[in-house]
Amino acid sequence: MLNFLENSKRYLREFVEIGFMLLLAIILVYLMLGQASGSFVTGVADNVAKFVTMVTAPGLIGIAIIVALVYLIAPRWR
Repeated sequence: MLNFLENSKRYLREFVEIGFMLLLAIILVYLMLGQASGSFVTGVADNVAKFVTMVTAPGLIGIAIIVALVYLIAPRWR
């Protein structure tokens, strides 16, 4: 059972990394091509821009605290 959970965590982590890399690749394509990059790419770029503008200073501080806690606790999980 523990082996299954460890494999699931590993696959989930890899899936999240792949998704994040795809998002970064789409943003890079948008930065290189601009509005000529297609409707999907511009839609993703618009959604990312809307998300960035909606994040307030307290929200950004909260995200930074969560990331710091995960960074500090992650070595203990391994």
